Amino acid sequence: MTHLTPELPFMLGCPVWGCSEWGGQVYPEKTPRSHWLNWYSRTFNTVEGNSTFYAMPTREATQRWASETANGFQFVLKFPRRISHELELESCDSETRTFLRSIEPLAAANRLGPTFLQLGPSFGPDRFDVLKRYLEQLPKDFRWAVELRHLDWYDSGSNEQRVNDLLTKFGIDKVLFDSRALFSSPPIDEIERMSRTRKPKTPVRQTVISDHPILRLIGRNQVDLVDRFLDQWSPIIAKWIRDGRRPFVFTHAPNDRFAPSMARRFIDRLKQEFPDSDWHLPIPPSAPRQLSLLADDP
Repeated sequence: MTHLTPELPFMLGCPVWGCSEWGGQVYPEKTPRSHWLNWYSRTFNTVEGNSTFYAMPTREATQRWASETANGFQFVLKFPRRISHELELESCDSETRTFLRSIEPLAAANRLGPTFLQLGPSFGPDRFDVLKRYLEQLPKDFRWAVELRHLDWYDSGSNEQRVNDLLTKFGIDKVLFDSRALFSSPPIDEIERMSRTRKPKTPVRQTVISDHPILRLIGRNQVDLVDRFLDQWSPIIAKWIRDGRRPFVFTHAPNDRFAPSMARRFIDRLKQEFPDSDWHLPIPPSAPRQLSLLADDP
């Protein structure tokens, strides 16, 4: 039986595909870890591949990911931090070739979405030429995106315009990052407190460069605290869809347990912009109950 991802005019997912507390939300209770990715790809149609930031994937791994996912699914992988943060895009030709070779199986299987380059907070406009040289040498038959974290890229002036023009020239999407909800009120638990020390507070933008804008929404473990920010984004994303774009939206929570709930709240709001839609995220079936061998005979 061929499994399909949800049929949506946009891409919606979480920052990971595996969480032990997603039983009943994303996969049936007690689903083996080896089946998590397949079930995730039947609930969502995309995922952030944050694992590739921490370790270079092998071709064998990405081939396995392709075979385990449903038709229509798209991986949005991060460049390894060795390239983006340690070498900062310089003297990294070998690492880049290895990474590109590792993701080829996903591209061949039509499972590869935009691959994004998240630059560190120290990579500022003074390194514009380094960024330009690196982007110039990336293959044109892949889709790319860039996330900028140094605050000087957000000057509403020459620095911002210059990098937007560069990305437009290459048809590379800009990753939009919104962490306002996380910082909107004091943390409610230790996980949120730690998350606030790691997430940046870059200014929020709605800049659309190409046809696949990527929005990363950083939420809360009490998901209703994110509602007003979801309400703000829903009409914006609805306009992108009406304009013929296919945006990627990723819902993050400090505790991954709550990311699917935030995604479902988002889709409920977006449906209000399209009253005739019947969009939904599937709920996994309940695990079959095992009959007791000690049950009385009828």
